[in-house]
Amino acid sequence: MRVVIAEDLALLREGLIRILDAFGFEVVAAVDNGPSVLSALLTHRPDVAVLDVRLPPTFTDEGLQAAIAARAEVPGLPILVLSQHVEQLYARELLSDRAGGVGYLLKDRVSNVAQFVDAVRRVAGGGTVMDPEVVAQLLASRSGAEPLRELTAREREVLGLMAEGRSNAAIAARLFVTEKAVSKHINNIFSKLRMPPSEDDNRRVLAVLTYLDGDEGQLPAPGRAPRRTAAGPSLPG
Repeated sequence: MRVVIAEDLALLREGLIRILDAFGFEVVAAVDNGPSVLSALLTHRPDVAVLDVRLPPTFTDEGLQAAIAARAEVPGLPILVLSQHVEQLYARELLSDRAGGVGYLLKDRVSNVAQFVDAVRRVAGGGTVMDPEVVAQLLASRSGAEPLRELTAREREVLGLMAEGRSNAAIAARLFVTEKAVSKHINNIFSKLRMPPSEDDNRRVLAVLTYLDGDEGQLPAPGRAPRRTAAGPSLPG
């Protein structure tokens, strides 16, 4: 499995190379600045890219902008963001194109190597991996919008776990409830968010993220493609 890494911290970059190499990945490029990211992604077209958000020269959002541009050229190019920051505007743009193969993890919350490697493989396989804190911040940015305010505390908890890509069984195990109870919560969530239910975990995650990025929280009618949002102005550093 071929990987491109974009990370400006030398020790972390070398650590990622060694970890991925030890688990059978082939790192085809490792860059340390924003201008090199898009070129590396389009040249190598890796099975998955692991990239930071803030890279030289401006340390704002070069990594995410490069990821979005690369996925415009190569739809579905798997991208795993590994950062200390949640850049909400471009994060939503990356996560809401419904092509799958995306992830967003916070560096200081990756608890072990196995968890990280599993996330890389899941994203490379077309799945979606989200850190709960990223989900919480995206939800908080729309916390005043209807109908998110209609969700109960438990439904918000289930929604966060859904957005991490967890199955009904995994959610039930985490919350110490039955799968039947989880199914009921999910049906309520989809009803309140005006979304048709789906048993596909990846589509469920992308539906939630598309809702968060939608026009006043409105989703397109079932069976229609969602509105593609345009990348907005650069976020402040």
